Amino acid sequence: MTDVSARAFLDRLFSAAVAAAHPSTCLPPALPPPPANGRLILLAAGKAAGSMLEVAESHYLDQLGFDPARLVGIGVARHGYGRPTRQLEMVEAGHPMPDAAGLAGAQTAIDLATSATADDLVLVLLSGGASANWIAPALGVELDDKRALTRALLRSGANITEINTVRKHLSRIKGGRLAALSQPARVVTLSISDVPGDDPAVIGSGPTVPDPTTLAEARDVLARYRIDPPASIAVALRDAANESPKPGDAAFANTEYVLVARPADSFVAAEKIVREEGLEPILLGDNLEGEAREVAANQAAKAREMKAAGKKAVLLSGGELTVTMRGQGRGGPNQEFALALAVALEGAAGIYAVAGDTDGTDGGGGDASDPAGAYVMPDTLARAKAAGLDPAAFLANNDSTSFFEALEDLLTPGPTCTNVNDFRAVFVDE
Repeated sequence: MTDVSARAFLDRLFSAAVAAAHPSTCLPPALPPPPANGRLILLAAGKAAGSMLEVAESHYLDQLGFDPARLVGIGVARHGYGRPTRQLEMVEAGHPMPDAAGLAGAQTAIDLATSATADDLVLVLLSGGASANWIAPALGVELDDKRALTRALLRSGANITEINTVRKHLSRIKGGRLAALSQPARVVTLSISDVPGDDPAVIGSGPTVPDPTTLAEARDVLARYRIDPPASIAVALRDAANESPKPGDAAFANTEYVLVARPADSFVAAEKIVREEGLEPILLGDNLEGEAREVAANQAAKAREMKAAGKKAVLLSGGELTVTMRGQGRGGPNQEFALALAVALEGAAGIYAVAGDTDGTDGGGGDASDPAGAYVMPDTLARAKAAGLDPAAFLANNDSTSFFEALEDLLTPGPTCTNVNDFRAVFVDE
């Protein structure tokens, strides 16, 4: 392929992965029948909250003719990820840093859940990003303290499971507490997974499922990454009242949980396109974790081995990589992966790649206009050298955004209104 056609091919793979996980595709078949007598309470949170709420509202009002007077609810999505709704409230809030809008939206969700009766159905529409969008600090913890802790965790290199272990013990809505608040109503959760292993206890910090983690484990995470929390958080993590409900708790007796989209589904869609091009898809896993630059070095080595063997194929992988911030630059794990991959490939001919977050943004300042990732081309290093750019220096400063911005190789689809985490494709051509 030419460079232009190879880049278009990578775009098709990324777009197919996103489309497979969009609520318009995956949500309608899973929507439960509305309650016979009570209210349908829709509570949505995360990067797909707007599109999930939009699809659900249309399904119940238009297709089923459900009484609008019995439909209430709220959706809280990342800034720029809201969707138009007719009667349900839509809030845009901060991510990854929580803000006052998320605080107010979470309180409304708590109030609606608390008002539920045995005749009502509480339908929770959950997606990645809900941990930041539903921000309801434990008693005694201020929003600014939660923001400071979130910033420290994101810079530490902790993985999503570790981060959410801490979050669940500093919240009035996470870690199964939303299910407890909704009693005696029936609670159904439909979720789009963005975490390795698709663990419901980790997706959105598991607001409607039992939490197997403990306060002690949350304290251990902070100790492991040498994070000195604000005083109010240190106190809260030693308060037994902040322990989360565990498996077997009566709060989960009338609950149901359904995964409507997983990273694996997106890779099935991408693999289909790869085969249609007469290429071999090689799935390295949809749940990879680890430092972005280390994973990139491993995949570069695999790609170069395949190239040397004359093999045409596409290495596919997902999961959630991490970046331990040592510099002052801009970027996220997908862009850092791409930069580290380019460095490791050393300009090898016939190897192309894209790495992007399926939600449409990758790290950055939390703006909806942030890039989703970046492309790597065989001439990436040559063009960088011609422009006076030192890839190793940018990598050392964690400044992958500036590097790819200068080369016009950023992936910028904008908000996709879904989220099944990272998508990476390394294409080895002839």
